[in-house]
Amino acid sequence: MTTVDPGGAGAATDEAVGAWSDVVGQDAAVAQFRRAASSPASLAQAWLITGPPGSGRSTAARAFAATLQCETGTGCGHCRACRTVLANTHPDVTVVATDKLSIAKDEVRALVMTAQRAPATGRHRVLIVEDADRMSAGTFNVLLKSIEEPPPSTVWMLCAPSAEDLAPTIRSRCRQVTLSVPSSEVVAGLLRRRDGVDEGLALRAARAAQGHIGLALRYATQEGALAAREDSARTLLSLRGAGQAVLAAQALVDRATAEAKEHADAVASEEKERFLRSAGIDDGKVPPSLRSQVRQLEEDAKRRQTRLVRDVLDRYLLDVHSVLRDVLSRQLDAGSELVNIEIAGEIEQAATNGTGTTTLQLLDAVQEARSRISGNVPPLLAIEALLARIAICQR
Repeated sequence: MTTVDPGGAGAATDEAVGAWSDVVGQDAAVAQFRRAASSPASLAQAWLITGPPGSGRSTAARAFAATLQCETGTGCGHCRACRTVLANTHPDVTVVATDKLSIAKDEVRALVMTAQRAPATGRHRVLIVEDADRMSAGTFNVLLKSIEEPPPSTVWMLCAPSAEDLAPTIRSRCRQVTLSVPSSEVVAGLLRRRDGVDEGLALRAARAAQGHIGLALRYATQEGALAAREDSARTLLSLRGAGQAVLAAQALVDRATAEAKEHADAVASEEKERFLRSAGIDDGKVPPSLRSQVRQLEEDAKRRQTRLVRDVLDRYLLDVHSVLRDVLSRQLDAGSELVNIEIAGEIEQAATNGTGTTTLQLLDAVQEARSRISGNVPPLLAIEALLARIAICQR
């Protein structure tokens, strides 16, 4: 679902560090944001916040927005301005995010119109685009003029995995801040402090998530998530033939599709119910004049499911990458700590059976599979090809 809402999704406020409590392992970036907020005369009006998935790009953007609106200018987390930004209710902070494949031009046009308005109550009109990499070239053109010549009080914040994901004309007009992958210890500390997760589970979940904060929270709080990840890793290392690889790939895609469909159907049902309620329809009978809008909701649900399938499979491929990296670490006797400690025995055996050269080639194959899926290759074909190659190498 694409959402346009005031504020942003729930960053917590910690009394020790205020609005920045959830931005962990990013000291250099936080210092840069705070310096900018303390110097209004030299504040850039367009920011590009980049970093790997799970590094906290959108969380940092919201904390920066709270600091810009803060009554003390520090992001204290206590004043009314900070609280409303962090609670999604500040009228001058707008966030655009999407769980579909792309952000539509019409949504960006609406955002550009919002950017032209003077702040209602705060110091700035802040616009955060969480998935700026999901805008097309045409959509970038809609945004360009507003980025080039924003009103004096407007601040844009674009979030993307890397600067290369945006058009050169856009990124050249933004001040870039790059976030890094936080360590497992830092992520585990956040889970303990913010979410009350047991220390051992927090560290295990953070290590499995490889610095991805949202994924670490999922592993720590969703029953069976860590066990399922470990089972998938064992299955991967036990593949010995193309037939097994094909069956494993089909099971994986079926599971990803089911997970995505469940979520997409729930969101679609909620959206349709909200639409019917706003249209005053309580018997489920949609008049002809509104049927096109209902069909649009259905199309949005299909796009949402497509993206979610890709996201689930990409998460699996990152896990595959971590397993192969552990195997390579043992083959090279690098002495680094395993990500997948729970299957250390299987990793040691795989390292003994293969060579470092072969494992490096398989790591490249994982990245190729990720690129193929993001490039619209049918997911089943991409996963089958990867698992078959791994299976052949493990004979």
